[in-house]
Amino acid sequence: MAVEPLSEKEIEDRLAELPGWSLDGDRLVCSYRLADHFAATAMVIHVAQVQEELNHHSDLTLGYNTVSVAVSTHSAGGRVTALDVELARRIAALAPAHGAR
Repeated sequence: MAVEPLSEKEIEDRLAELPGWSLDGDRLVCSYRLADHFAATAMVIHVAQVQEELNHHSDLTLGYNTVSVAVSTHSAGGRVTALDVELARRIAALAPAHGAR
């Protein structure tokens, strides 16, 4: 994956394909609501597995029944890259299996 920052237009185009995700400063962010704490914890573990596969890690915040994700690429000056978009896509794809909305 490229580690070059994406342009604002590229980020905007990619966000159009990621419902619920948005740009907050220089990070892609999304918050998910789940049925309970166990479901939220299971989703965090699943996200951690994907992050290990991609060797790219986001900031995860676990609440009682919420999971919040914020991602950018440190090696690209903390900006959004294609790797961040790929991680966001993978998280968006696994979220429904956990009942996230």
